[in-house]
Amino acid sequence: MFTLDIQPRFSDTDALGHISNTSLPVWFEQGRTPIFRIFHPSLDVKTWPLIIARLEIDLLAQSYWHLPVEIRTGVGNIGNSSFQVVQEAWQNGKQIARGVATLIHFDYENEKSVPIPDAIKAELAEHKVKDTA
Repeated sequence: MFTLDIQPRFSDTDALGHISNTSLPVWFEQGRTPIFRIFHPSLDVKTWPLIIARLEIDLLAQSYWHLPVEIRTGVGNIGNSSFQVVQEAWQNGKQIARGVATLIHFDYENEKSVPIPDAIKAELAEHKVKDTA
């Protein structure tokens, strides 16, 4: 599992002083960077090999700007050309959000999915988490 510490900015809050629901998808995307590097170490967008097909986030608890947030990132189900990234956001010892993103290994030139190479599947499997529901 990969971890990333975020220090929320005041601008990440909503009118109630909570972390805005629009901030978490951005933080989760940033937390996926180590997964991106497994596929494409240079992160060169001109030859990017992934596309996102689905994103779901459950907001589980109130969160606030003045406390750091830890983003935990692991791998869920791995298919032929797609896989899940399972993520959690934690603040002050409490889980505040959970997300699952489905990513597809994608050929942009031909606009179609392509199989994930076995070596990449093996590396993804090293970061598998048990609960992917």
